[in-house]
Amino acid sequence: MAAQPVRILIFGAGVIGSIYAIKLMEAGYDVSLFARADRFRLLQEKGLQYNDKGTVRMVPVKVMDVLEDDDIYDFIFVTVRYDRAESALLALKDNQSPNIVTMTNSPIGFSSWRGIVGDRLLPAFPGFGGQIKDGVLYARFMPKFVVATSFGEMNGAVTQRILKLAQVFQTAKLPYVIKKDMQAYLITHSVSDIALLGSLYGGNQTVDPVTPGTKKTARKITVTLKAYLKAIRKAGVAVDPPVFKIVPKLPSLLLDVLFIAWLRTNMVKDMLLPDYANAANQEVVQLEKDLTKFLSIQNG
Repeated sequence: MAAQPVRILIFGAGVIGSIYAIKLMEAGYDVSLFARADRFRLLQEKGLQYNDKGTVRMVPVKVMDVLEDDDIYDFIFVTVRYDRAESALLALKDNQSPNIVTMTNSPIGFSSWRGIVGDRLLPAFPGFGGQIKDGVLYARFMPKFVVATSFGEMNGAVTQRILKLAQVFQTAKLPYVIKKDMQAYLITHSVSDIALLGSLYGGNQTVDPVTPGTKKTARKITVTLKAYLKAIRKAGVAVDPPVFKIVPKLPSLLLDVLFIAWLRTNMVKDMLLPDYANAANQEVVQLEKDLTKFLSIQNG
């Protein structure tokens, strides 16, 4: 008897969820997308549209806006922003699927999320990004040796479900890395996002496309990144990736030069689009608020 196909639900049909949907469907997996409001209607009417080297293509996708408790998937990928993660997990609390993969930052560990979905929680972080313009996905892939999807058990064990998820990524030809300490990785990544994106958006201020690229913005990134990396190390967090360990020791002028170059890239210009910027700013505000609380508890 043939093995049952792996069923995957992607909860969140933004950039990350849409990229995973395309790649996993191309690999032959049974993929469904959970979306709401305008995104749900657009996917129903026009399918999943994406840019392929300048040509807009479309792939039909199974999409839903209601999930039944007994609608079981091998993996549910939660691909929402950090500030929406808890509400997404609450929506999945009573669904009986065995593995819930959270594809987002977490500056405070997993106790609150685990309290909602229990040991079904499998923390992860995506290895790509992009944007959606006028309903069309524009994916942005980093070199495989720079960024890969990271995932791992909360206790660091390499379990059968970790191996099964790794096989899914291998089949889909998606680069991945299995982490032994996802909490440390996600806290470090949160620090990076707070420094880089927080310096772009400046709290609740309106994004000014003229500002990025200036020495002032670069210096703000440098100061913030160094301060938070020192703070999490003091709190006992193992900085990951390890390359970040040397950042506090590097001359600030050198870091300023690197960040000025980054601020002038097309990627940063894309980040200044109003829809992206407003959403990212909300996430960064919540990240910094929760990281500050975490550090206060750890050092108190």
